[in-house]
Amino acid sequence: MALVSYVLNGKEKESRVGQEIAGKIKQIASELGYQPNHLAKSLRSGKTHTIGLIIADISNPFFANIARVVEDEAKRHGYTVIIGSSDENAEKSRDLLNVLINRQVDGFIIVSAEDSQEQVQYLKDKKIPFVLLDRYFPAIQTDFVSTNHYKAAYNAGVHLVKNGYKRIGMIAYDSQLFHMQERIRGYVEALTDNHIPFQEHWLKRVRISAIEQGVKAAIDEMMASEQPVDALIFATYSLAINGLKYINELRLNVPGDLAIVSFGQAEAFDLYYCPITYLKQPIGLLGQTAVELLVKKLKEPQAEPSQILMEAELIIRASSKTKSLVNN
Repeated sequence: MALVSYVLNGKEKESRVGQEIAGKIKQIASELGYQPNHLAKSLRSGKTHTIGLIIADISNPFFANIARVVEDEAKRHGYTVIIGSSDENAEKSRDLLNVLINRQVDGFIIVSAEDSQEQVQYLKDKKIPFVLLDRYFPAIQTDFVSTNHYKAAYNAGVHLVKNGYKRIGMIAYDSQLFHMQERIRGYVEALTDNHIPFQEHWLKRVRISAIEQGVKAAIDEMMASEQPVDALIFATYSLAINGLKYINELRLNVPGDLAIVSFGQAEAFDLYYCPITYLKQPIGLLGQTAVELLVKKLKEPQAEPSQILMEAELIIRASSKTKSLVNN
């Protein structure tokens, strides 16, 4: 039994099993359709070689692509990923955490939902390894990898100012999550740093639970003003998709009536009649780095937290064309 166990666990070299005997054992195991009992191995080692990935919204292409990258990278390190979507809901996020903890995953990669700080603190207090992805809480010292959301929004605002737009609005989520606050801060400072006094009615906050209605109301209010906005930054992909649909209903021309820049990247931005300028986050690098940080944490639990910010790239398309050229 010990001989067979060594061979099937890839330890034939250290047990000095001959190649001929090892070959016979593997051949017979294959013929019998033998599969290792991972539960038994986990009980022995205390490791399940599984990672829990909790993302905010699986229907969002950004998070769906992140999940694919994490899954592929984890497999390369010998881990299986169990994926759950919190649907931007803290209670659902808590339920997923409890289920995955009971499944004895070795660690977590988490895209945090609103009001989930106590969940992050719980994992930290219980010394359960985890890495926060895309969203993090500055008040809690944790491992995280994220985009520089402030700089991305700042670059979007500066780009529109330089292209001749003077009344630049933003539609964001009504959220206290740090990444959303950073996007708003970047937008506001891009205007003020370029001598455009920020107007409160240019910024609209939409509840996640009522995106479609909120976006419509925000655009109506912005366009009904005596001086309607001439450009609009969408703080997320979901806000942009709902906004572009409504802009079409209103028969507003992009960029003639309204220039557009959005966070997030998806094929929909290419298929729109006027290709959309967007902020491209480094999805592949974000996902790969999150897995690498977690694997490192699993090996070195006492290591100091790694906190990594990555830059988004502004992909300039026709939707934010220089204003003086729009009608030419």
